[in-house]
Amino acid sequence: MEDPKIWDDPKRAQELGKEKKSLEDIVLVLEAVDNGVNDGRELFAMGKEDDDDDTLLAVEADNAELEKKEETVKAVKAAGGDAFSIQGDLTKVPEVVRVFDKAVKRFGPVDIAINTIGKVLKKPILETTEEEYDSMFAVNAKSAYFFIREAAKHMNERGGKIISLGTSLLAAFTGLYSTYAGSKAPLEDFTRAAAKELGPRGISVNIVAPGPMDTPFFYPAESPDSVAYHKSSSMNGELTKIEDIAPIVKFLATDGKWVTGQIIFANGGYTTR
Repeated sequence: MEDPKIWDDPKRAQELGKEKKSLEDIVLVLEAVDNGVNDGRELFAMGKEDDDDDTLLAVEADNAELEKKEETVKAVKAAGGDAFSIQGDLTKVPEVVRVFDKAVKRFGPVDIAINTIGKVLKKPILETTEEEYDSMFAVNAKSAYFFIREAAKHMNERGGKIISLGTSLLAAFTGLYSTYAGSKAPLEDFTRAAAKELGPRGISVNIVAPGPMDTPFFYPAESPDSVAYHKSSSMNGELTKIEDIAPIVKFLATDGKWVTGQIIFANGGYTTR
């Protein structure tokens, strides 16, 4: 990792901080489990508009989802990039360290790091157990914090982008999602602090907070009535789709260099914060 003081030299900062406006020849680390948006193929595809793109993708997979991540690896390679997956418990800090170490060893310093990890629980506070609380915060808060830390440690010297997926429930007045929204809430403070600390190195840190998404992650916790309610709360009566989110992630990863420390609520009017 370079000395952050080099960014105090305007000429050196300009040289190292040249904005990378395409996803050509970049190293992307994606922390993922299988919840639809998290299989990585849509986020990789966002950079394949040009035949010259040579995206290098490292996918860290939850223990139960390695087979699906291998499908992502095959899809990335078929599209002209290179990729590999790593199996591990994403709530264990050494495992997060390991994926970045392996990515850098194979591809070189990281340009973009995207954390799509999430676990949902819809349950009244009075029925929530200590074990459920601990599990939710381990997945949604702890893993996110150390993902940001390791991404920053392994970033390219010219700077980079760290992007996390949050939830629009952070702007909603609702019950039953106390451990889900509650364990995602710290991500806002992690992101603001990291953006402030890492800005001098040319690293932007942001959150994209989708509304309820039309993915396998959403439906198990919902009833037909609650699905209908969530749909009715958007501007067109639909759930958020992966295709609605990928272009925003791409913008933050390319042209959105001047956006940092922000949470972007992309939810079709589900909330208006």
